[in-house]
Parts: sequence; structure tokens; C-alpha cells
Amino acid sequence: MCGIVGYIGKRDVAPLLLEGLQRLEYRGYDSAGIVVTSPKTAGLKMVKAKGRVRDLEAKVPARFKGTTGIAHTRWATHGAPSDVNAHPHLDASGKVAVVHNGIIDNAADLRRKLQADGVEFLSETDTEVLVHLIARSQAEKLEDRVRETLRVIEGTYGIAVLHADFPDRIVVARNGSPVVLGIGEKEMFVASDIAALVTHTRQIVTLDDGEMATLKADDFRTYTTEGTRTTAEPTTVEWEAASYDMGGHETYMHKEIHEQADAVDRVLRGRIDDRFSTVHLGGLNLDAREARRIRRVKILGCGTSYHAGMIGAQMIEELARIPADAEPASEFRYRNAVVDPDTLYIAVSQSGETYDVLAAVQELKRKGARVLGIVNVVGSAIAREADGGIYVHAGPEVCVVSTKCFTNTTVAFALLALHLGRTRDLSVRDGKRIIEGLRKLPEQISEIMKQEEEIEKLAKTYADARSMLFIGRVRGYPVAREASLKLKEVSYIHAEAYPASELKHGPLALIEPALPTVAIVPDDDLLEKNRAAMEEIKARSGKILAVAHQPQEKADQTVLVPKNEDELDPILMGIPLQLLAYHTALALGRDIDKPRNLAKSVTVE
Repeated sequence: MCGIVGYIGKRDVAPLLLEGLQRLEYRGYDSAGIVVTSPKTAGLKMVKAKGRVRDLEAKVPARFKGTTGIAHTRWATHGAPSDVNAHPHLDASGKVAVVHNGIIDNAADLRRKLQADGVEFLSETDTEVLVHLIARSQAEKLEDRVRETLRVIEGTYGIAVLHADFPDRIVVARNGSPVVLGIGEKEMFVASDIAALVTHTRQIVTLDDGEMATLKADDFRTYTTEGTRTTAEPTTVEWEAASYDMGGHETYMHKEIHEQADAVDRVLRGRIDDRFSTVHLGGLNLDAREARRIRRVKILGCGTSYHAGMIGAQMIEELARIPADAEPASEFRYRNAVVDPDTLYIAVSQSGETYDVLAAVQELKRKGARVLGIVNVVGSAIAREADGGIYVHAGPEVCVVSTKCFTNTTVAFALLALHLGRTRDLSVRDGKRIIEGLRKLPEQISEIMKQEEEIEKLAKTYADARSMLFIGRVRGYPVAREASLKLKEVSYIHAEAYPASELKHGPLALIEPALPTVAIVPDDDLLEKNRAAMEEIKARSGKILAVAHQPQEKADQTVLVPKNEDELDPILMGIPLQLLAYHTALALGRDIDKPRNLAKSVTVE
């Protein structure tokens, strides 16, 4: 959610930090700040501002020089957005500066104890307790002062610390919130996301939970919060700086919707095995004998990843004939679920850092479960914690609202379902059928994109709606769930999704001309059932937009989607509804890439 950027080297640090913050704007934030120093400068210099990074940049004076600095974009948890609550935070002496992602659970108790000792707090944030605790430590080394502080902290954090008495270093630490080091030539970077680093270096080190690091201009070292040295080998990230540019599009969301044909081609590339009508998924670390012992699959995700998991569960049941279901990770981790040794657990997260999903993975691992990860970011926390998994290779997704990563995740589930099916009872013939369907997907996605102009016209007719209903049966229901979420997220129009079979059990009471319904109508064995649902809506003067494989007589408008195999149709049917949400939001003048109140990567509870 929040963003951290830091640098130590010989270059003028302020422009580097501001550029890094701009690359993290997509994560969602409400204020920003920067603090700089250098071995030749006495003390720390700080500027903070409520609002966008451009507001901060406008406040930075011309003579704001330094070669070391840390910066932050904040998403409010403790205290309203304001200049005072923005990070970095300084102690009373002005010597210690801290930026922090996460939540300190025992901040209130620590604040009371510090206030009893005469410490005055300037902000409402939980982060400020870190600053005062570090400043009050009597340890000789900055690393020891930070470590001493972290021993009394309960909660999650990704932090970066500057101290005026130690201008040659930045100390960072991680517990539940990502911290990534960037290795340069006689310069070092730190960030909460590689997006802030790729302009300057592609050599990175990702800290694990319970790990700290000291960055100097020409060196770095990593160690645990207990002080034990750790071995950190830099890895090369595959994404380049150009991947984060808009590429001629007005918004990142528009760009990412249009990248889906190429993105799906990437997730398929090199994985299809025509000889045996299956796929290669070497990263699963799951041999055929182990795969055959699986008796159930449980998929965990949040938001869009949960919806992708719903589609994945249906594919696994249909193709592999293994009972499967999806559940929000945020609910699973609190309900004391029974962990079955014969169940395969799958954690789904675009960032690989989603806190609720990561916490569920850690709890499952503690109880001896086998966990696979389906993530987009190589080397992310969930990827490292899981026993194996699948990278979805969607490329960087900058818009807060997920589109191409959702689609690639559903394709990754199709690959997994095919793999599991072929190790069990799925025939060669059906394996070939699914492979042929997978190969058609990129071209079919391109066909859908050719309808954008017509979908834009439709969107303008729905922009005045105060609420919309989305319905679908079985394969169509997760598509309806995801489409309603997209509309809510980006346009702020209230939307609700229901199984079409549930209309008679309550939702029909809502139907009237002012409530449009979007019906997902695949050409499968439930086609007539879906048509009957539309009959019910039309009988009550409801307006219907159908997403279907053939024109629907009872619909006021129909968006046609190319037909694939029945099991793969859900992958395609949501894509025109991404365009509908986008153009509805555009017509309403919304901040499409950064919807209000939302953040890209939810790294706090």
C-alpha cells in the first residue's frame, strides 16, 4: 500500500527519490515526504505534503541537497491524511528519521509509556513510536538501536531509518511488509517495490521476514533481527523500466487491458507438451505420484485473486475431477480451519505480498500443509514461502484495478487443471482439446478488443446508473463477481453479483427499469437456464446487457465473445466487462489508475 524509496551514493538524492515515489504512485497513497542528508551536511532536512507527489515536489526547495535519503508515500491507517501525519517522522532532536509501511499493533501501549516518560508526540501515527524508541536507545551502533526497538514492536513493518550521527548508512528491516534492495555501482537503493528501482538497477535482494540490512554506498550486509549474518545473493529482475510506461495510452488500465493477448501468450510459452497432451510446470515441485494423492484443493486469495481462484476451482473439478473450492484468505486465516494432509492449498496474489494471503500461507506451513503459490512477482514473499507454484508472467501491472493479471491467473489455473487432469483420468483427446483452446486465447482476446468502440458507446448509456446487477450460473458466476468488482472499484457505481439461479430467492425484488442487469450467458449446457433468468428480468421491465456467444433475444444489447472450450470460456467472458468498467469510469471522470480509498498491494490487515 504505502511506498518506500531510499538511496545512498554520490548523486543528488532528492530527484532520485521523487522519481521513485512517482513510480510507486499506483500503490495508492494520500501524502508524501522526503528527508535527506550527507556526510558533508550537518543534520537532516525534511519536506512533507498532504496530497500527490507533485505537491511534495512543489514544496522541495532548490537548495535541498544530499547524497543519502529516504522518502515515502502514505496510505492513512492511524490519523487522517495531513502534512503532520505524513512520513518521514523525526524525533524531537531532529536526528532520527523513519519511514514505515505496516501497522504497529501495540503502538497505543508504547505511546502511553513514552508519554509517561515525557515524550511529546506530534502526529497521530503508530510509526512515531519507532522514531522515539530508536532515539532513546543507548546502543552504540545504529543497527543495534533499531534491533533493540524492534524487540518491543508487535505488528508488521517495512522500515528505513536515517540517523544524523550515522550519515554513511541506511538501516532497513522487514516483517510482513516488503523491502527490496537495489545493487548499483558504488550506490545502493531500497524500496518497497521493484518499480522504484528498475530505472537504475535490475540487481535486487529481497529481504525475508525477520531480516534487516545495512546499506552503505559501496556495500550492504544482511542479518536477522537477532544479529546473525545472512547470505543474500542478488537476482536479476526480468522487468525493464519501459514496462512501467504508458506506451501511448491515456491510462495504465487501458494499456493493461490491451496487453492481455501478449500477456496470455507469455504464460503459455514453453509450457505446452503436445506429445503427451499436457503441460510442463516444473516449478510446482509436485511429481505425478504426489499429484495423484491429492484428495481436495483449497484456493485462497483476496479480491480479484479470490475470483480467479473461483474460476480455477471449477476448472480443477471439471478437468482433474478433484473436489476444489476457493475462499477469501482473509476469512480462512481466522476461522481455525481443519488442515488436511491430503489437501493441496493454493495461494493466489498478484503482488505475492498480500498480507492476508501471506499470513494464511505461513499458518498452513506451520501446520504441515503443502502450499503452492500462483503469483506475478518473481521472488515475492508468497513465492518464497510456498513449496512450489506458477508465475503468471503478466508483466508489471500499475493500475490499482487488476485486469491482465486476473486473466493470466485464470490461464495459469487452466494449465494447472490440465496438468492435474492428465496425471489422473483426463483423456489424451480432452487434453488436446484444452490445449487447442488455450492456443486460441490470444487471438480471441484480440478479437474482443476490436469491439471497444461499441463497448464505449454502451458504457455511456450505463454511466447514469446508481446500481447494477451482475448474474451468471456456474462458470458464469465468478465472471459476474469479478465484473461487478471492477465496476465498483473504478467507476464507484454500486454493483452486486448473484448466481442467476438465486434470482427467485430475493434479488428479483430489486428489478426495475432503473436497475440494469449484466447477464453472463455462455453457450453451454446451461444456456436455456440463463435465458429463463433473462425472461424473469424482462417480465419485470428490467434492462439487460448480455455477454454471450450468440445474440440474445431477451437482452436489450449483447456483447459477443468468441466461443472457446466450455471450460475455458470464463477466461474470455470477463474481458469485455473490463472495457465496460473502464469506459464507464472514463465517462464519469474518475481517477481510473488510482481509485479513491484503494491501494494496489494490500500489505496491511
